[in-house]
Amino acid sequence: MKANAPDAAPLEPLVNSIVTTTKQMPGDYDIEYASPWAGAAFQPYILVCPKKKTADGNAVLGQSCHSWHRLSLKLVSISRELTSNARTKTLKAMTCLLDHFSLQTHGFVVYSRTTATLKQEELPKGVDSGFKYTGVCINTSLYLPWLLGQCRAQGVILKRGAVSHIDDLKTMHHSGKPADVLVNASGLLARDLGGVLDKSVVPIRGQTVLVRNEAGPLYNISGTDDGDAEISYLMMRASGGGTVLGGTYDKGNWSQEPDMNIAKRIIKRCVALSPQLANEKGVEGVEIIGHGVGLRPWRKDGIRLETDFDFSTKETLVVHNYGHAGWGYQGSYGCAEYVVELVEGFQKDRNVVDEAKLWRFLHLLSSAIVERSTIP
Repeated sequence: MKANAPDAAPLEPLVNSIVTTTKQMPGDYDIEYASPWAGAAFQPYILVCPKKKTADGNAVLGQSCHSWHRLSLKLVSISRELTSNARTKTLKAMTCLLDHFSLQTHGFVVYSRTTATLKQEELPKGVDSGFKYTGVCINTSLYLPWLLGQCRAQGVILKRGAVSHIDDLKTMHHSGKPADVLVNASGLLARDLGGVLDKSVVPIRGQTVLVRNEAGPLYNISGTDDGDAEISYLMMRASGGGTVLGGTYDKGNWSQEPDMNIAKRIIKRCVALSPQLANEKGVEGVEIIGHGVGLRPWRKDGIRLETDFDFSTKETLVVHNYGHAGWGYQGSYGCAEYVVELVEGFQKDRNVVDEAKLWRFLHLLSSAIVERSTIP
């Protein structure tokens, strides 16, 4: 699945027979599979969404916040104080802005337990505005296997395989019968998937450093003095998962090898932001576990979350759910709920499901069990 893996891992009993065809799974490390490299922390976003034919991105973010608060995932996530800061000179260069005004623009404040605007004396050097809030940071190395287990426990059939054309999925159900519903959650691979070929999907390269050190409050800053493609953030994972230091936001860069010069700058910036990270020892006090590179699946017109009427027929519904850039984990449950609505409407029109039952499972194409997300 993808940042929308929850599409196939809800908590209600299985109503439909689901097959997930996926190229990568939890435990795999591949440049096409960005999920393991993610931070992954929640933060306010201002999203670009087309005005027609697709769900509103900010609405699905709000739904996701509600869903995450309902889940008891103490093992894989942790509630932390997060601080997001903005530099006026870098805001216009950002694809997804994360300044304090976004708290008011899409209602994030409603879903966070505590929020507060930072005073001038609380801001890091070079920062113009900021806010702090209680959010969630996910340990992806624990969450992805957990999510896979939820799918298996509910009877989802998992298949490894690469698909060249979306029509190929119609004959890939394990029963041998044609599929009623196809959900394309292919992420970055939507560029080359036959029947989709969405060249407006491009990678935004994110480079991180995973360290053993524990951070205090999590930080996120909209830019740096080291170039437009570099940002700064610290995200401590739950259950001994270390701290993710970042990062980069480099659109159109396909490079999968970590740049050690960038890594040094990342560490230097993060230690300056949070000296306690290295026990006041400077960069020499940072214990590196490893370096990571992930490719966020960004789409020029925002997420594509809609029914494809060109490929859908009376027998088969095709739904697209991709283009989540850096907020795949964060928006996963909201996007899944919207996909569910589309599928429920299709099934009710065909009278193939009891209206008293809640549809929860979908036939998913995916670049991986969770396609990506949230290297911020």
